[in-house]
Amino acid sequence: MKRTCWSLACAGLALSLAGTALADGVMMNGSTARTIGRGGTNIAHFDNGGVIFDNPAGMVNIDGCELLDGGVNVLITDFDYADPDNPGGVNSTDGTPLPEVGYIRKSEDGMLAYGIGVFVPAGFTEKYVMNGPGPFFAGPQTYKSFGSLGKVLPAAAVALTEDLTVGGTLGLGICHAEFEGPYFLNSPPLAGTPTLIDAKGTGTALVWSVGAQYNVSCATTVGVAYQSASRFTLNGVTRVTVPGLGQSNYDSDLSIVWPESLGVGVRHELCCHRILSADLVWFGWQRSFDDISLELSNATGLGFPPAIDETIPLDWRDTLSLRLGYEVMLDDCRTVRVGYVHHRNPIPAATLTPFIQAFLENGVSIGYGWTAGDWQVDVAYMFTWGPDQQVGTSGLAGGDFSNSQHGAQTHDISVSFIRQY
Repeated sequence: MKRTCWSLACAGLALSLAGTALADGVMMNGSTARTIGRGGTNIAHFDNGGVIFDNPAGMVNIDGCELLDGGVNVLITDFDYADPDNPGGVNSTDGTPLPEVGYIRKSEDGMLAYGIGVFVPAGFTEKYVMNGPGPFFAGPQTYKSFGSLGKVLPAAAVALTEDLTVGGTLGLGICHAEFEGPYFLNSPPLAGTPTLIDAKGTGTALVWSVGAQYNVSCATTVGVAYQSASRFTLNGVTRVTVPGLGQSNYDSDLSIVWPESLGVGVRHELCCHRILSADLVWFGWQRSFDDISLELSNATGLGFPPAIDETIPLDWRDTLSLRLGYEVMLDDCRTVRVGYVHHRNPIPAATLTPFIQAFLENGVSIGYGWTAGDWQVDVAYMFTWGPDQQVGTSGLAGGDFSNSQHGAQTHDISVSFIRQY
């Protein structure tokens, strides 16, 4: 059994590294099909492998001695963009499988638990082919961006009392990012210089989390969980093209920080067949996506500066996400779930671009679970949307994205398989 579980964990890691190359979204609203079906609520739950990511303290409270949870989320994005150079509008649509796997084992006395999970909790991707800014890059140009965050999380938890459990993770974060398209430099002394830029980078970082769960009564559990910020320096190569000067390759270091989060949750059994849950999660975007820095060195092209230090302004705002879930057990084998998610748009209009259109504010979900032999099978669907956004004067140099209109919506289809021993 141990060999099988570790093999599945390694397979999940390989799949996640392959799949994140097209990952969509910014922060996923749920880590497994079971959690997505109930609106992403999981901080006070203990019925799935996603607790390793959402609140590792829940590992001690699982039923049985072992739990294996594996599945995939297929995220389908649908983004729109229009500006004076593209008055008819253009569309960016993509579909990406994002795998997840978690394994939990408890001690014989039930006071200790350990586990490992592989998750892809965040990412974004956009790809447009549209008219660029004149006079330097008039005509069809590729505007492409991609960023993904994967986590490999060994975890441990302990029951301090009959009602109080605590847990934590200490693991490896893996990030890859790409940026391609017309871009006006924003940092002096080269601010306003038009370029075509193609940057890629990959890096790893230490990530961790801590959490606790407390049984207020036999019907009510509350939870709290903190996840560290994920700070990466992505090493790679960047190609820069400047009109009239030519092209140069640079060694590049791209600095990106994924936000820390703090969440509280409650799970309440209205009766033995109905469960209501709610999570409130704060994401610290203001201190992470304030800007992205790109350091270029060792130019290969004649006439190019030997080094460029560029800061891409983002100025994102913190968000507070409200997640609500409700599930009804029709019998011992079948469960129906529904959920709702709401949070503010983190992106100010001045820095909204077609490279990251992450202004979704609402989500609704539905899920269904049933038993098939020794396995519990869950499927879920979530639809997210936000109001269309208008940009007057862009805060980025060059004015490429001024007077633009943006639209966004996503579909998340998820399936997972759970086996308990």
